Amino acid sequence: MKVADLGCSSGPNTFMAIWHIIETVHGICQQEQLKLPEFEVLLNDLPENDFNFVFKSVPGFYEKLKKERGDMLQKRCFIGGVAGSFYHRLFPTRSLHFIHSSYSLHWLSKPPVGLENNKGNVYMARSSPPNVFKAYADQFQKDFTNFLSLRSKETIPQGRMVLTFLARKNQNTSTEDYGLELLTKSLLDLVDEGVVKEADVDSFNLPLYTPCKEEVAEIIEREGSFEIKELQVFVVEANCSSREELLGSKDIWVQKGKKFANASRAVFEPIICSHFGDAIIDKLYTRFATLAANAITYSMDHKTLNIVVSLTKKDFYQ
Repeated sequence: MKVADLGCSSGPNTFMAIWHIIETVHGICQQEQLKLPEFEVLLNDLPENDFNFVFKSVPGFYEKLKKERGDMLQKRCFIGGVAGSFYHRLFPTRSLHFIHSSYSLHWLSKPPVGLENNKGNVYMARSSPPNVFKAYADQFQKDFTNFLSLRSKETIPQGRMVLTFLARKNQNTSTEDYGLELLTKSLLDLVDEGVVKEADVDSFNLPLYTPCKEEVAEIIEREGSFEIKELQVFVVEANCSSREELLGSKDIWVQKGKKFANASRAVFEPIICSHFGDAIIDKLYTRFATLAANAITYSMDHKTLNIVVSLTKKDFYQ
């Protein structure tokens, strides 16, 4: 069974999905009295990913498999890495049985073109002109269609894909708060302080798009390679504290502001540094943490939406 994880990253969660895939197949084989297959697991991410860390983590993963699931299962799993963008071909024709991708497909292959009038914003914002929303939607449609077409060539008939990515609630993109206003405000504050050039902010647009479920379904059906087996939207609460706890202590807000800033930094730091340089990053996120701690209404109401879609490759598609 050949499995690919697209956008595997290099942290502690890299092997989490693979563990669950192997465990699930193992359970089905035991229940149905089938012979357990060998697993060829291919971990994919961009060439800049820290694959040295990934490969150094493989022996620990094998040891965990052996300890918790037995020597036989550990000996039937073979892990390798494939560096490259999943917006290009990565694997031989009709070679994959299962593809998994988590928190990767909301990243575009590049920032959309034609965003010169999106000044003072780093993404789609309520103040962005209409052409900005269309440019982002068009780029996502192009990228996701390309992704599906490429994977259809690499997947066997009836092969399965499970994809998870950030989503939005409404079809109308201009009505949503994407949670990036604090990053924009932090950058603009550094402009006021003379730390960052205004022209650099005006030319910076994040290569990110959060589709609604209707967009995702429409693109999949139009491209035609895969059949949707299940498509769900999940709400993830950003705050675990009660309203009373949050309103009762300023220290809680300070700590939450720092955690929110750290979470944003973990995601966006490489992109920000490549555009502005790494000298501003500490000052930027110190400012971000302060703004987040003071944004009481936003922080209490902030939720993240995820789309999870399960797809099967159609038999007739070549």
